[in-house]
Amino acid sequence: MKVSEKLTAIKEKISEACERSGRNPEDITIVAVTKYVTTDRAREAVDAGILHLGENRDEGLLEKYSFLGDKPVWHFIGSLQTRKVKNIIDKVTYIHSLDRIALAEEIQKRARETVQCFVQVNVSGEASKHGLEPGETLQFIRSIEGLDKIKIVGLMAMAPFSDNEEILRNCFRTLKTLQTEIQQAGMGHAPCNELSMGMSNDYPVAIEEGATIIRIGTALVGEDS
Repeated sequence: MKVSEKLTAIKEKISEACERSGRNPEDITIVAVTKYVTTDRAREAVDAGILHLGENRDEGLLEKYSFLGDKPVWHFIGSLQTRKVKNIIDKVTYIHSLDRIALAEEIQKRARETVQCFVQVNVSGEASKHGLEPGETLQFIRSIEGLDKIKIVGLMAMAPFSDNEEILRNCFRTLKTLQTEIQQAGMGHAPCNELSMGMSNDYPVAIEEGATIIRIGTALVGEDS
């Protein structure tokens, strides 16, 4: 199926989720996760009108960047090793996986412009997932206030891969509650207006619980067998 056809179906589901939750579909940004697809498929996504692409490895990002340049807005969505910051820092607009001081300091060292960062939070408690514990997040954000190349635009989380809607909602609500706490702290470097949560299997629920950015791979750009 063409990306444009998949995009139409996803936008319909977004509209339905927004109607259920009293939100505006225009407030939802779709990031096409292109990590498992070819550069041609990524270009098809851009040609279909998708403005934001996400990669989780520096090699994949560099390969597609060399093909597409800065036509899309690039998001780095995977766990980022400190030593690889230098490879992607001048190509991405958003980093979704800030989760430790050493990484923040490396971004500060390498960045020429302010980098829009999401703090990754482990809302599920799964050992397999990266991110800060919810109770650590506010203090972490306070601790990097002096790093002027970093702007905390939001929080990012991954819910468990589950069909249990209540489990998903609890994870997303945890992130939304944490966002409210950070916003109330009134830190200039951390407006925290965005919530990056929701993927192919759970984005309608994420939208109902406050997501502003959804990261869609398989359902949007996945190749049909």
